[in-house]
This record gives sequence, C-alpha cells and structure tokens, in this order.
Amino acid sequence: MVLVAKVFEIKESLDIATMARKLKDFKEEQPHGEKGKEKLTMEIIDMKLEKGSISGIFSKDFVLSRYYKRGLVETLVTEEVPFWITQHKDRTFLMALAPSKARGVKKLLTNYVANKISEILFIKVGAIVETNITHATLKKLHESNPQATKLIWFDNVDYPGVGKLALAGSGLADTKIYKGYMEHGKLWYVVYEIRKRGLTVGIARNCVVTLFSRSETKDFVNYVIEDILPIISD
Repeated sequence: MVLVAKVFEIKESLDIATMARKLKDFKEEQPHGEKGKEKLTMEIIDMKLEKGSISGIFSKDFVLSRYYKRGLVETLVTEEVPFWITQHKDRTFLMALAPSKARGVKKLLTNYVANKISEILFIKVGAIVETNITHATLKKLHESNPQATKLIWFDNVDYPGVGKLALAGSGLADTKIYKGYMEHGKLWYVVYEIRKRGLTVGIARNCVVTLFSRSETKDFVNYVIEDILPIISD
C-alpha cells in the first residue's frame, strides 16, 4: 500500500494543549436530502494528546452521484485523513496522510485539511503554510549514498521546451548525465532506499513524502518526524 504524507508548518503561536481542546470540540453538520433528514458531517475523531503531540482523524462526508437508468443516484461516503501535530525545536508542524487514490469521491486533499485546521485553531486561513526542502538538501541526501537512489526528477530546467527531466538507476551521482542535468535544473523529487529503516521513500521539495515499501503507518510517521522535519528549510 502506498502512503502519502504532506508536511505543513503552523506559523501562529498556540500551545499544544489549547490546540487539542479546540480540535476535540470541532464538528460541523450540514442538512442533506429530502427535508434535511440526512446530515453531512465534518469532524475530528479519535483525537489523542500524547507527549506534547496531537494525533487524530479528519473526517468529512461527501455526496457521490452516479448516473443510473437515466437518473442520478446519490450515495453518501466518508473520507478520512489521519493527521499529526508535533513540535521540532521551536517550530510546530502538521502532517496529514492522503489516500493513495480517490475512493470514488472527490479526493480530500491534505491542503484542504491544513486550511480547515487553520480555521479551527485561528479562525482564519493562512496560519498553517506549506513547507519546503531545498534543492541543496535533496542533492546532499542523494549524493551521500547514490547507490540507494532509484529515481530523480529535475524541474526548473532551462532547456527550451522541457519542463521536467528524470533519471533512474543506481550510482546516478557518478554519471555525466546526472552532472549535466544538475547544471540545467534543480532536484524536485528523489526516490531512494533507507536501508537502516527498511523503507523506500520519495521526497519532493514541497515536503510530500511517499512510502513505496510495505511498512506500518506508525513506522512511516516516525520516519517523517525523525528524519524529514529536521531538514525542512526555515
């Protein structure tokens, strides 16, 4: 199963205990159907406050419409996004897991969750922002163990008419093509193997981290917290 996480930063100041209280109390309902008998619910469930960090699930109901026998048939479905709020040094981060594929509904994107949690905590959008990992940091990750790298994508390519370039294979740091691409573009996405953890992950500059190997969700989350948060740029 492919797991995809995106990391955001909470820029406004608020202690973890207060965040937990506000999130725990959040629930919105919207009438739906004939005479509003059914309700579409958006809420945070299974929330936990442990060791100065928060975990929970952002749950949102959707209406799925299908065309059947010349008519539309509606089905109510629920999409769930697990999330974590944790601190690293003097910064506070939000990590949200996205479904690897839409399950027949409009995908509940991690960006939507970040904006909604910003509204819940600070009554405005913009208190939670996107994060990034620099080109130089991705380059260092790859070149520290090029044999572990499986795939590299470059963007900001200055070749006319070329948007992105890709290289696949081991030992890419030693190839003339890799060195040439480095002169004409920036590392956008790197897939590499972390042998000490038994994980194969893809890391993008916008802090989207994808797990390609079989692993428990908790191991993947621990990896992001322990290895990715420290390399996010200020």
